[in-house]
Amino acid sequence: MKITHIDAWPVSMSLAEAYSIAYETVSAVVNVFLRLETDAGFAGYGCAAPDAYVTGETPESVMAALTDVIASSVKGSDPLRSAMLLERVRPYLASQPAALAALDMALGDILGKKSGLPLYKILGGFRDRIKTSVTIGILPEKETVVRAKDLVARGFKSLKLKGGQNVDLDVERVMRVREKVGKEIELRFDANQGFTVEESLLFVEKTRIARLELLEQPTPKGQPGMLGRVTTGAHIPVMADESLLTLRDAFRIARRDLADMVNVKLMKVGGISEALQINAVARSAGLEVMVGCMDEAALAIAAGLHFALARPNVIYADLDGHLDLLNDPSHGAVILRNGTLFPTREPGLGFDMP
Repeated sequence: MKITHIDAWPVSMSLAEAYSIAYETVSAVVNVFLRLETDAGFAGYGCAAPDAYVTGETPESVMAALTDVIASSVKGSDPLRSAMLLERVRPYLASQPAALAALDMALGDILGKKSGLPLYKILGGFRDRIKTSVTIGILPEKETVVRAKDLVARGFKSLKLKGGQNVDLDVERVMRVREKVGKEIELRFDANQGFTVEESLLFVEKTRIARLELLEQPTPKGQPGMLGRVTTGAHIPVMADESLLTLRDAFRIARRDLADMVNVKLMKVGGISEALQINAVARSAGLEVMVGCMDEAALAIAAGLHFALARPNVIYADLDGHLDLLNDPSHGAVILRNGTLFPTREPGLGFDMP
């Protein structure tokens, strides 16, 4: 089997409602889709969600990577030799992890379709579903509570609140949400690098009674020692997100005990293949893993889901980046029921683009 044709195209998608985090407000996103066609009749699909702040990529840079580097490197090659193909393009895509992730997804999709199996079963098939959190951006306290109650009414059992701009207001929002949603709903908090060490520890102490499940990336990614100090001083698990972009980052976090958990996003690390290696490092170091996402179309969420289902160490999921995207051409690539994500059970990633 050989790859005979490569297509890449950007899709602009508005959000049903804009949201704010510590460093930006997002109202629309661009994802870039990839299709690899083969002479055996199988087509594999991938998706890149570039983020200039997190990975340094733009839609234009991803398009150039897919149409220039990847197309010239993989056309005419056997798509089942994914390790060889990914290693071939990796030196040219060191600064383009989302583009690399799209290729990785498409190759995995072909493998699953060729074998007639969902990709998560080929990768290990530890579970067949996983609960996901859903994110509430930075909002005034009353609006945060209304949003939280609405999401719980829709069946979500895990909420992630964004913050990092004002520690006192963040404390009030967390405490108020806990009061209104009850004790059984999981609450997570993501400061998106917005706190100092002192603010982080103050926040953790003042929200102790709210029983937060975890604190995600409270301090700047360029100051790993700060993250380690929060991890040492906090009574709840601290998660590294923006601080983890590569396999080497995972090793450094583990070696220096900088975090209790890591958030593995396919767009940050370069796809499922690299995510599996990072997960192995995390497991060897006793670090729990969350699979996270950017503002990603459902096809990319499906890839993250297949990774999460494959391995026992991926305990948490935050795969909600597709929920508010309008006109997503891959809508239906995952199934959501009462806050739990399921694959479609079709071969590969489980979805064919129209």
